[in-house]
Amino acid sequence: MVALTSAAGVAPAPRRHRVRVWRGLVLGIAAAYFLIPLYAGLRFSFQDDAGHWSLYALRAIPSQIGFTGAFWLSIKLAFTTLVGTLVLMVPTTIYVHLHLPRVRRLLEFVTVLPIVIPPIVLILGVLRAAPIWLKASPYLLSLMYVILTMPFVYRSLDAGISAIDLKTLVEASRSLGANGPQTLWRVILPNLRAGILSASVLTLALVLGEFTMASLDLWTTLPVWIYQFQQTDGHIATMVSMLSLIGTWVLITVMVSLDRSESRRSRRKAEVA
Repeated sequence: MVALTSAAGVAPAPRRHRVRVWRGLVLGIAAAYFLIPLYAGLRFSFQDDAGHWSLYALRAIPSQIGFTGAFWLSIKLAFTTLVGTLVLMVPTTIYVHLHLPRVRRLLEFVTVLPIVIPPIVLILGVLRAAPIWLKASPYLLSLMYVILTMPFVYRSLDAGISAIDLKTLVEASRSLGANGPQTLWRVILPNLRAGILSASVLTLALVLGEFTMASLDLWTTLPVWIYQFQQTDGHIATMVSMLSLIGTWVLITVMVSLDRSESRRSRRKAEVA
């Protein structure tokens, strides 16, 4: 009977139960690691100096000096960085995969450098070498943010391209009479939607939370404003930090949901066809 039970596959059940228990324990610890500080920050931001619950910090945010300018500056830097990163990295990654496969290792090494070199070293070197007209513009930060996001963007795009048969798609598109831009826009980019979305999410998250370069370049982005205003009113600064964090999560969730819904529509169309 024991042999039959083991052969029938009933014996491994306790092992599966143990795996589920450990998985739940790990997920619980991870959830506590992220949610407890978030709860503490929200609780502090919704309290006044006397410890009573209050919406004062939430209502007072729009009227604070410098908040609107810092917020819109961060949004503009995030948008310009995202556009610049995709325009630079998407064609470069595709071209390397198609025509220069031997250069992939060199490109991987180059894109790792922004992680190895501290941001403070990068911005100080750029501030010494950049012309005056560029240093007077906040969009110098966008150029630096493009460099900072290269490791994450390249790996997202590289994984997306590696998941498809790029050469076959390009050859099939050309055989049907499509030129280079048409192949890129109608064939390659739709198949790279997941990789581009992942790269966009990482870019936005990095730009909206970057502090070191903006502070050394003397531009008041939202993270710099939070740090400066924290000395004036800790409740309002904490509230802005929590809203920024939650807003970033919501943005990422919306982008991922749109990608999933688009994938489902494509599958349904393929099934109908």
